[in-house]
Amino acid sequence: MTISRWDPFKDMMMIQERMNRLFQETMARQRGQDNPEGGGWAPAVDIFETGDQIIVRADLPGIEQDAIEIRVDDDTLIIRGERPFPEDLKREDLQRSERPFGAFNRTFSLPSSVDQGGIEARHKQGVLEVVLPKRKSSKSGTIRVEVK
Repeated sequence: MTISRWDPFKDMMMIQERMNRLFQETMARQRGQDNPEGGGWAPAVDIFETGDQIIVRADLPGIEQDAIEIRVDDDTLIIRGERPFPEDLKREDLQRSERPFGAFNRTFSLPSSVDQGGIEARHKQGVLEVVLPKRKSSKSGTIRVEVK
């Protein structure tokens, strides 16, 4: 039987992220961003952790790789880009538009355990994956310290 420990801070961070996303989406609708001219949308993101990595996956269908910018400023991961309005459509011909177009920007605070020099990204089939390796820490265990 596996026993997992409850991490209240992790749960609080997840709730905060969901509330921020809900607030952003609500404000976008109020500003008329269901309209393709509105811009300023946020792609859906999953963040998960393995033993030696933190992985960020963002849904970016219809966005070319060269339209995506990824950078780290201080301890913040920034993912930004733009989904252009389709050239084969006229805005006045749209009956309904639920797919957002225009610029997007997502930012995430990085924990100090991330090795910023080893960050890698892949873009495949409309999914961006950013791999954030963790720093190699000294092995834990028992160390005998001699008292002098």
